[in-house]
Amino acid sequence: MKYLKLSGLEPLIITPESNFINVGERTNVAGSKKFLRLIKEEKFSEALDIARHQVEGGAQILDVNFDDGLLDGKYCMVKFLNLIASEPDIARIPIMIDSSKWEILEAGLQVVQGKCVVNSISLKEGEQEFIDHAKKIKRYGAAVIVMAFDEEGQADNYDRRIEICKRSYKILTEIVGFPPEDIIFDLNIFPVATGMEEHRRNALDFIEATKWVRENLPHVSVSGGVSNVSFSFRGNDNVREAMHSVFLYHAIKAGMNMGIVNPSMLEVYDEIPKDLLELVEDVMLDRRDDATERLLDYSEKHKSTKKETVEDLEWRKNPLQERITHALVKGIDRFIIEDVEEARTQTQRPLDVIEVNLMSGMSVVGDLFGSGKMFLPQVVKSARVMKKAVAYLQPFIEAQKDQTQKANGKILMATVKGDVHDIGKNIVSVVLGCNNYEIVDLGVMVPAEKIIQAAIDHKVDVIGLSGLITPSLDEMVHVADELQRKNLDFPLMIGGATTSKAHTAVKIFPKYSQPVVHVNDASRAVGVVSQLLDHNREQFKADLKADYEDFREKFLNRQVEKEYVPIEEARKQNYKIDWENEIPVKPNTLGIQIIENQNLNELLDFIDWTPFFRSWELYGKYPQILTDEVVGEHATELFNDAQKILKMILDKKLFTAKGIFGIFPANSNESDDIILQNGHEEFAFRTLRQQHKKSDGKEYLALSDFIAPKSSGIQDYVGAFCVTTGFGTEELAQKYYDQGDDYTAIIVKALADRLAEAFAEFLHHKVRTRIWGYAQNENLQNEDLIAEKYSGIRPAPGYPACPDHLEKITIWDLLKVKENIGVELTESLAMFPTAAVSGYYFAHPKSKYFGVGKITEDQLADFASRKNIETEFARKWLSPNLA
Repeated sequence: MKYLKLSGLEPLIITPESNFINVGERTNVAGSKKFLRLIKEEKFSEALDIARHQVEGGAQILDVNFDDGLLDGKYCMVKFLNLIASEPDIARIPIMIDSSKWEILEAGLQVVQGKCVVNSISLKEGEQEFIDHAKKIKRYGAAVIVMAFDEEGQADNYDRRIEICKRSYKILTEIVGFPPEDIIFDLNIFPVATGMEEHRRNALDFIEATKWVRENLPHVSVSGGVSNVSFSFRGNDNVREAMHSVFLYHAIKAGMNMGIVNPSMLEVYDEIPKDLLELVEDVMLDRRDDATERLLDYSEKHKSTKKETVEDLEWRKNPLQERITHALVKGIDRFIIEDVEEARTQTQRPLDVIEVNLMSGMSVVGDLFGSGKMFLPQVVKSARVMKKAVAYLQPFIEAQKDQTQKANGKILMATVKGDVHDIGKNIVSVVLGCNNYEIVDLGVMVPAEKIIQAAIDHKVDVIGLSGLITPSLDEMVHVADELQRKNLDFPLMIGGATTSKAHTAVKIFPKYSQPVVHVNDASRAVGVVSQLLDHNREQFKADLKADYEDFREKFLNRQVEKEYVPIEEARKQNYKIDWENEIPVKPNTLGIQIIENQNLNELLDFIDWTPFFRSWELYGKYPQILTDEVVGEHATELFNDAQKILKMILDKKLFTAKGIFGIFPANSNESDDIILQNGHEEFAFRTLRQQHKKSDGKEYLALSDFIAPKSSGIQDYVGAFCVTTGFGTEELAQKYYDQGDDYTAIIVKALADRLAEAFAEFLHHKVRTRIWGYAQNENLQNEDLIAEKYSGIRPAPGYPACPDHLEKITIWDLLKVKENIGVELTESLAMFPTAAVSGYYFAHPKSKYFGVGKITEDQLADFASRKNIETEFARKWLSPNLA
């Protein structure tokens, strides 16, 4: 089978197992009045925020269109696509270049990044133009949407759709040689229930034509704009939501695999009121002559466009199984005990309540999450309800000594040796648990030998490895090495913030003969595990191996093409500051200061909430995310829950926050070191310098450039710090884990992380304005602090400007961090408690954040020499940065 493969900075491969692919259309001037206004006003940077919002909201392809009579479409398309290319968080998904004008499409093709989709071409202007355009699109390497449109007009019935698609496919594949997997047919979605007889079969013809196209035109995809189908009911959101869901339910079953859908205008198919569902299906499937009239009558009686906010307990009148399923889907635990008790009294085995009643409900949860109709916080709430029910049933099960429940599979999860971060791992465990997989969770800082022995002892089906810090990458390689050495056959799942498909394919995959697959978010884990354990797993493994081998080869070949300058040459082209005219500010207070118990209430105004939502896979910027049309309702519910838990933490003083920092006289030297004095002791921060070849006149940066060199005769200063809000976090989270409340436990850990970052921001503000005092008149709002508009920087070891985690040891030695505030470093130099932040303070107004990028062997050897360590030891810590 050939699959449609698209890419931005990241690949998007559309397989039969893929969920429906949603195309974001808010960067289409016809799809967003705000976007059109911003483009007309030349506010392209603000328009970029709409694109970012679409990506964060879950769009997998971004539709870009500038067809408006008052716009220069070609100019706008080129400018906007170039701007997107400079924004990695937007450019990671593929682009759909959308226009009715060929010159605009071609202009976009000439600048777009990755493999895009052209929307669209058709036979409207005849075969020759269709062939010419298709040949050019093929030459540019893009996929194409083909409209069901020919010289006679738009296809508006089943036969015309088949006729045009069959003809277009034959021309594209036989004359043009267009890859069939790169063809996407738009079969035209028209409104239903318009009152006109000829429109009765609009939806049904589309659905049936989709089925024919997918069965008879190999490898193609089918797309469309779903909102068109409900235009007759504009103003009644409840009916429109039901219509979209019913249409998609049948169209996706028929083979529609992508399209433009507003997720906020979808109702869960199984939760559409039965009377409305019947009426809508009558219309969509043309089952009754009076279907339109009946739906219009219903619409007149139910005109409200907003769902009632009062508690609706009508569902409590439903049959038992429906009540249990509803409670699990909605995350309502208020009635679950009485419902499972009722179920228990109706069965011989209490275990049947789990295997039949609860797992039936959780299967619905899994399906809804997999299809993008539920979001991660809801799933974790569902797990809380499930655990509460199981805990109630456990004594009855124990009394019968019946342990025959069969799971879909057994998964071992562990954060690798030296790493203490587990929020992501715990979320993946919950999602897998919701899909009836048994989880063996070994926790954090788990050495390879313990992981392997536990996998053998528990006879697990898959091993999942998690890690957040860079050294964890090498530890994962070590686990794979050991599995291979012992000739074991457990498939490996790799996940965590620093992991990537590139690292997995290049470093881990070659070490192990069994499947190794990178999972970049919780929503993918279930699909990966199910395929690893499916009866067709051999084909999945073969495809996975081929994909990773191809990826690895291309990655390594790409690496060879880059040029680097020798470290000595890079040092000669360093970032130069006029120290004679830019004298460093002398700090008001030098030396070390300790904060024993920071008041958490002082940190609240410094919290950046956006990453909090991101940790739950809800993408969007705070506070706009709370009103987002896709995830706003769920984000608001999560935020309100977090506020209640945060208030409890503050009121009961459940977290203890400690900090330590210091400012010291310092100068740089010609070897990129920063030498500082703490009393009679001398310490050195060893910095790394960029080496990737730049254009003439460009500087090669190192952090030491922002500190006055010793040779200048000017005294400069540098700071270092460590803060934590983590004391008490593990105990509080564990209390909730023990109660089966993963949802609250994960919120607790996520809040601790947010407070730690807020503490770092709060302290940096205090240092800038009072203790160092180089920015005494600073008056910035929290959003300005988040955007790093302050003067000076606070980079941290392990981050792009200073990727060497070993420098943490110097900070710990300098400040006596462990002795003074109790924050420890693991053997992989992760901080414990995990809710901690450490780093440096640089005050010069020209200091800035940057990425060192790849370095060469000459700098690695030089760096090892400066630190007085073996080159191979240094390589272990810097391997991700080696060219």
